[in-house]
Amino acid sequence: MADTPSAVDRIDGAIARIEAAIDARAKSGDALARRHAALKARMAEAVAALDDVIARGNPG
Repeated sequence: MADTPSAVDRIDGAIARIEAAIDARAKSGDALARRHAALKARMAEAVAALDDVIARGNPG
C-alpha cells in the first residue's frame, strides 16, 4: 500500500519529537522518560500489528 510508508514516517517523526522534548526537559526527572519509553513501546507494538494486518490483506 502506498500510504503505509508515509504513516510509518509520521510515527517516526512523532517519536523523534517526543525524544527531543525529553532531552529539553531532562531536569524534570525520570518520570517523563519512563512514560516516553512506555509510549514508544506501545507505538512499536501498534505499528507491528498494523504491519501484520497489511501483510494478511495483501496476498502474494
